[in-house]
Amino acid sequence: MNEEFSKAMSSDAEAVTLALNEYLKSNPSLELCGIREAQRYSLLAGGKRIRPILCLAFCRLFGGRAEAAMPYAVALEMVHTASLIHDDLPAIDNDDLRRGVPTNHKKFGEATAILAADGLFMDAFALIARNGNVSPELTRAATELFSDAVGTRGLVGGEYVDVISEGKSISLDTLKKMHSMKTGALIRASVRLGVIAAGLSPDSPEMKDAEKYAENVGLAFQIVDDVLDITGTVEELGKEVRSDEREGKCTFLSYFTPEEALDYAERLTDEAVSAVSGYEGHEFLEQLARLLSKRRS
Repeated sequence: MNEEFSKAMSSDAEAVTLALNEYLKSNPSLELCGIREAQRYSLLAGGKRIRPILCLAFCRLFGGRAEAAMPYAVALEMVHTASLIHDDLPAIDNDDLRRGVPTNHKKFGEATAILAADGLFMDAFALIARNGNVSPELTRAATELFSDAVGTRGLVGGEYVDVISEGKSISLDTLKKMHSMKTGALIRASVRLGVIAAGLSPDSPEMKDAEKYAENVGLAFQIVDDVLDITGTVEELGKEVRSDEREGKCTFLSYFTPEEALDYAERLTDEAVSAVSGYEGHEFLEQLARLLSKRRS
């Protein structure tokens, strides 16, 4: 990872964190202080800001301004954080640690955690709909694709398949489909929203290439996640390890050895890079894809 790439990553992550702080300052009534505190706890607990960074990067790749993509970037991080709060609940993954600190429900109680996440989900849609930096037509398209990514055809549906599959043997195709929804849908939304923020339509050739990049990066990301759950440590990951094994979940390691899985992730990364290699300025996205496939946390 070269110095220029590292600085660009840090700069975008910091910009997104500043924008998240602005969101948290809104509607500071006494009655909502508790829910804002719970949202702040999870939103600002760290995280790589990968989805917002992807959104900003694709906007820039196709000549757009960061200001147009930032509302989308913030909305993506809000939804991602909300999904983690829900994932950690006793009814789903029942986790005690996230990013090295107690999970939201352990800190604030289940009721507040659920409501804090619900608020993040809905407020994210408001940010998408109110982005005045894109045309009304593209705003409508952005809202529709964001809904598909978050709802039953995306993140929520994938999480449901994950829950009902616990303790069962599912096919590799079903596993891929599940993660294409649970993990991949929000990554695809990230690049799609970046393309829209650049002023391009959902049926443009650029969008097709962006989607191919995201599809492969998303699947590779999940494969590496499954490997790290077995090979990583609590200190590295900031959460409990072997949680999938404990919950009886089918993972990519149900079908591959860790070495085979990482080789598969590398091939997917190569395909992702190939999808954008013809565009001037693609180097950042190539390095980001490589970084994600080699990560240790």
